[in-house]
Amino acid sequence: MAVRPVSPELHAQILAWQKEEITGHHTYLNLAKTIKDAHNQEIVRRIAEDEQRHYRMLKRYSDVDVQPNRWKVFFFTWLSRLLGLTFGMKLMERGEDEALASYKAYRDEIPELEAILHDEEKHEQQLLEMLDEEVLKYTGSVVLGLNDALVELTGALAGLTFAFQNTRLIALSGLITGISASFSMAASEYLSARADESGSETDPLRSALFTGLAYIFTVTVLVLPYLLLDNYLICLIWTLVNAVLVIAVFNFYLAVAKDLPFGKRFLEMAAISIGVAVFSFGIGYVIGEAFGIEI
Repeated sequence: MAVRPVSPELHAQILAWQKEEITGHHTYLNLAKTIKDAHNQEIVRRIAEDEQRHYRMLKRYSDVDVQPNRWKVFFFTWLSRLLGLTFGMKLMERGEDEALASYKAYRDEIPELEAILHDEEKHEQQLLEMLDEEVLKYTGSVVLGLNDALVELTGALAGLTFAFQNTRLIALSGLITGISASFSMAASEYLSARADESGSETDPLRSALFTGLAYIFTVTVLVLPYLLLDNYLICLIWTLVNAVLVIAVFNFYLAVAKDLPFGKRFLEMAAISIGVAVFSFGIGYVIGEAFGIEI
């Protein structure tokens, strides 16, 4: 069936929609190959087919073929492999919100947009139902490792900075403290998970592993400045910046993957970590002065 001509402005908008749809088609096809569960793989393949059908529907109005955004296909495919399918696909869906808003604005001129909008809403619901990755079951363990490392080690490094004023000694003390604490936290998480094993879907050993790895990762990020620079004050500032970045990245991941609010959680974690660091910084200064420690 022939369609009526569209304005140059709408034609340009249709080309943009086509690029989004064909990019989504190729991305979902790539992601489907990484899914082991046959049912979920079929859902993602059907979504890919819907995106291609949308593209063809829109092409009837533009009469132009559009190439996918190869960079976006590559980016979301590998992001999903690195940080999990849930995070990658939900982040991609967030990026489609702008396109959906423009669909609504033009659906009177292009009746087929109503069907596309319906499909996109169905896709979102299907993704919410199917995405239940193992790593998200252990979010509590990761939060425990990150939070504890951020609060304890940021405070410890701040206190050691004024007490010792020697970057190598601070780094050595921080690594010993952090690595020892990571094993302690992992063991505590294991025992805690074992105690609650009957009412939990998580494995105690994996819970301990996620806690320990999160702790060690945070320790590495926080201690790194003291291994690279000689000025202890610059190192402390860099460590605090790293702490805020870790908090921001982790809370953004949770905000996307689990549909949680970003701002409030980020500010709360940052305020606690920085507050403890400032307090410990003062403690270190007082102790250094009181005992006359000069290294």
